[in-house]
Amino acid sequence: MEIMLELQDISSGYGEVQVLWDVSMKLEKGKLTTMIGSNGAGKTTTLRTIMHLIKPWGGKIFFEGADVTNKPAHAKAASGLVLVPEGRQLFTNMSVRENLEMGAFSERARKDIKPNVEKVFKLFPRLKERESQHAGTLSGGEQQMLAIGRGIMAEPDILMFDEPSLGLAPILVQELFTIIGELRKQNLTMLLIEQNVHLALTVSDYAYVLTNGRIEIEGLASDVQKMGSIRKAYLGL
Repeated sequence: MEIMLELQDISSGYGEVQVLWDVSMKLEKGKLTTMIGSNGAGKTTTLRTIMHLIKPWGGKIFFEGADVTNKPAHAKAASGLVLVPEGRQLFTNMSVRENLEMGAFSERARKDIKPNVEKVFKLFPRLKERESQHAGTLSGGEQQMLAIGRGIMAEPDILMFDEPSLGLAPILVQELFTIIGELRKQNLTMLLIEQNVHLALTVSDYAYVLTNGRIEIEGLASDVQKMGSIRKAYLGL
């Protein structure tokens, strides 16, 4: 088992408010790992800490065996640790193609812009149809596709998603998870933070449950999905 990303006893927060307490987790190569938890549990804070968008208070972060705890966000992205942020954060006055090309900012990705654009268009045919259209004029679902496509353009070794289905219509959520499932089949290592717990656990290999900033449960996603406490708290069963 090859570990691509490891968090060791990560503590973090904002100002004087601590959000994470000794969070430890591992991402296995080629697997889709999900982190679930209620609103305010610390899921987005975990992603921001991994990327050094906020500085960890304690603990270590290892990416492909190297200590990257204090490596800046742009350097992490350039080395293959890529986040698709909540809210998409697109360049709204730029075209679909231009947004995709902006994803290939790193030296490792620049050399393969053309084949990677075609890869994204194959994954998201709707983006191909709108490649000259300004990103700000796309529907919410199309914008989310573009945000994911931009992440793929960076040639990630790990692709992380922060609430990708937020605000999408149910039919688009299903379409989105079909795409995530396709990426899983391509053995891309992924970390998924998602409000739709049922779908997240269904497509994932491994799961962590974050409660009040602490990991309370971890295990195979199929096993976590069957747990009575999870079914009651998150699945309404």
